[in-house]
Amino acid sequence: MATLLRMPEVAANSTHATLSAWTRQEGDTVAAGDCLAEIETDKAVVEFNAETAGVLGRLLVQAGQEVEVGAPIAVLLAQGEAATDVDALLQAAGAAAAPMAAPVQQSAAPVSAAVTAAASNAGERLRASPLARRLAAQRGIALAGLAGSGRNGRIVKIDIERASSQASAVAPAAPVPAPVGAAGYSEVPHSNMRRTIARRLAESKSTVPHFYLSVDCRMERLLALRAEVNAGASRKISVNDFIVRAVAVALREVPQANVGWTDAAMRQYQQADIAVAVSTNTGLITPIVRAADSKTLSQISAEIADLAARARAGQLRPDEYQGGSMSVSNLGMHGVREFAAIINPPQAAILAVGASQQQPVVEGGELRVGTVMRCTLSVDHRAIDGALAAQWLAAFQRAIEAPLSMLV
Repeated sequence: MATLLRMPEVAANSTHATLSAWTRQEGDTVAAGDCLAEIETDKAVVEFNAETAGVLGRLLVQAGQEVEVGAPIAVLLAQGEAATDVDALLQAAGAAAAPMAAPVQQSAAPVSAAVTAAASNAGERLRASPLARRLAAQRGIALAGLAGSGRNGRIVKIDIERASSQASAVAPAAPVPAPVGAAGYSEVPHSNMRRTIARRLAESKSTVPHFYLSVDCRMERLLALRAEVNAGASRKISVNDFIVRAVAVALREVPQANVGWTDAAMRQYQQADIAVAVSTNTGLITPIVRAADSKTLSQISAEIADLAARARAGQLRPDEYQGGSMSVSNLGMHGVREFAAIINPPQAAILAVGASQQQPVVEGGELRVGTVMRCTLSVDHRAIDGALAAQWLAAFQRAIEAPLSMLV
């Protein structure tokens, strides 16, 4: 029996996703578990796999198209099933029966014809997807003048794009000359990840009451221990690996700080899941080292390396970057001495780590040269007050300055 494949909810509470690429074509035979397409979420590219064996009868959306969750994207036929069954299935499901290329073809009817068709249904409730409404508002297109091609006449993204291109063809806009002496520029469309990062950080900075505490950590003993460990180790341990371990140890020592804030309740975490900021070509992502308080330095090091590599390749699963007790953002390797990071809700804190630098220090009333790393803790005051944050930061500092304590 023919099966209608729909866009899955690949990330919690997502309403849309982009079908990045088809890995199979119409007419291909597929087995259960075969990858049919790659779907781009706000954080990664996820494989969409066939649940049953069959023949890919028809592709309903093009690669690169943003699709609502639950919308039909393809038809899978059973072995030996006739392709003529596709149209009947699509008609029964209320999906477009046209082949994949049809949604991107320009309609032969002028815009005025669409307006007339929509006007005849003026008494009906206007149906449009949230994405279509947003695009229409951005491009100054009246939804009342469009006939939707989606299910039950719903206006979707392709209808807005078609209307926009038709309007441009009918009345092309006059080029606006750049001011004399102004530099030229090009525009790169935002990725799903970049849009999500912008939204979440803006929400965090405007709604979470941040406060900040800084501490200078002496690094001589840690750097000496790291050199000794790496002298005979097959895997080299980084300073960042020690930092992640120290954050986890401090959360174990001060469990009252191992919390997250929600409007309904305070989340008290039972283990230290440390999110580590990783820079990628499409934006920042924070894969999570689960239960870092119960893992060795070598385990943490191997896990961070694996997560970072797959993050840059867009291959993380949602469960590998969602959640977490606390985040670590380390810019020390770029020579940054000090900075403050923005909290990633529902987490209640993030540690910003600067570079280890030699500077004058006073010991026993005498001036000498010491190696110091400045760390700044950004804290959600709703979940963690100043005294508790200071207690946690002191525990972190002790772990860094007495690194052997982290190994037991």
